[in-house]
Amino acid sequence: MPVKIHDTLSKQKQPLLPEDGDTFRFYCCGPTVYGPAHIGNFRTFILQDVLRRTLEVEGVKLRHVRNVTDVDDKTIRQSQAEGKTLLDFTAHWTEKFHADCEALGALPPHDEPRATAHIPEQVEMIEKLVAGEHAYVGGDGSVYFKVTSCDHYGELSGLDTSELKTQSTNSAGAANDADEYDRDSVSDFALWKARKPEDGENFWSSPWGEGRPGWHIECSAMSVKYLGESFDLHGGGIDLCFPHHENEIAQSECATGTRPFARFWFHSAHLMVEGKKMSKSLGNLYTLADLEAKGYTPMEVRYALISGHYRQQLNFTENGLKAARSALAKIERSLRPILERLGVSTEEYRDEWIKPDELVTTGVFAPAWDSLCDDLNVPAALGGLFSALSELTDPQLHDSAVAGQLQSLGALLYALGLKVFTATEKPAAEVPEEIAALAEQRWQAKQDRNWAEADRLRDELTAGGWRILDSKDGYEIEKA
Repeated sequence: MPVKIHDTLSKQKQPLLPEDGDTFRFYCCGPTVYGPAHIGNFRTFILQDVLRRTLEVEGVKLRHVRNVTDVDDKTIRQSQAEGKTLLDFTAHWTEKFHADCEALGALPPHDEPRATAHIPEQVEMIEKLVAGEHAYVGGDGSVYFKVTSCDHYGELSGLDTSELKTQSTNSAGAANDADEYDRDSVSDFALWKARKPEDGENFWSSPWGEGRPGWHIECSAMSVKYLGESFDLHGGGIDLCFPHHENEIAQSECATGTRPFARFWFHSAHLMVEGKKMSKSLGNLYTLADLEAKGYTPMEVRYALISGHYRQQLNFTENGLKAARSALAKIERSLRPILERLGVSTEEYRDEWIKPDELVTTGVFAPAWDSLCDDLNVPAALGGLFSALSELTDPQLHDSAVAGQLQSLGALLYALGLKVFTATEKPAAEVPEEIAALAEQRWQAKQDRNWAEADRLRDELTAGGWRILDSKDGYEIEKA
């Protein structure tokens, strides 16, 4: 069964198969490197990673390209404020982004082009648009795309083009050369931005004078260079659907004469934090470092970020992180006795068994796999994973059958990007007698259904710096 996702353009589920019958070409809008990426950014990147991994398990050959935006209004403004060159400033934040991606288990793209390394390709595309009368040169030397020259502008986002304004009728009386703007802003957008004093030394030569590219043109120029004039899938957060992706389609198809620019579009929904929109003013614009400082591991963050369906808004909470911790611990607790039965160490399973394997399409983990392949339904896949895992404890199962199913589980964990036995390799702390006694009293209170007493004892243990991990048949105690 081919992997299917909801295509934003057609509004239907579409099978993800390479159009050329060989390589599935996948482009993702990458980070703007002017500071640390936050969890909202990473939700999109991690979901794209799950999709890529799922396709790999299905045996699909991929070419995954993700750009780095290292020149735009924000990178220039911030580098100037810090007194650094644009190259040094963006290199630092690119390195930080890569470190966070690695910690979160995201595979690196096959190609990761930088905007500043592809200025000639962007200038060449703009020249084609000007020659085809899809773009015009403004009075200040900036070049603008003429939206009215693209008769299918707005199809991706469902924009009512009758409400769009042209550059000449901008109510503010000024040219729109901002890299990002709101839905109700003037429609014509900057392809090339004439040099301004505030840009400092961040400018390049062009047929229209010194300046720099606008934000939208970089993705078009680089995707065409690395994937061709038409490719299979384009991904990004839903906030990029308009104007960025709408503008990409228009300028790319008008420059190349090839349609479609991308066959399918994969957009992930926004992320809320504790029921509120992320913002610096609310202090909830969390980075991975912020969450690690709170005591959460990157794997717990990853689990929380993928736990909701990608097309539904995710409410990211500390309770969700705690649930992610419990879920990962449950997987490990369930696996330990099974691995012991087979004589497989936790390190061996972690390092050698979690890998792509099409065996996952059969057996007890098949329902979980089917959910993942059906519009990347991660919540259903996780539910299926836990249901199937409980079946492996059946003593009637032959060891060879159990080993085969563990191989399938390894493929499913690979697709989800979940590593196990990474945070439990430290030596167990010695439990003081009084703590062990409290834990035993709490367990007995639970057996007696004395929930209030069990909760009281749990709180006492927590206050003392100990955590209880319950299972169906017992409990474990560890230092918090």
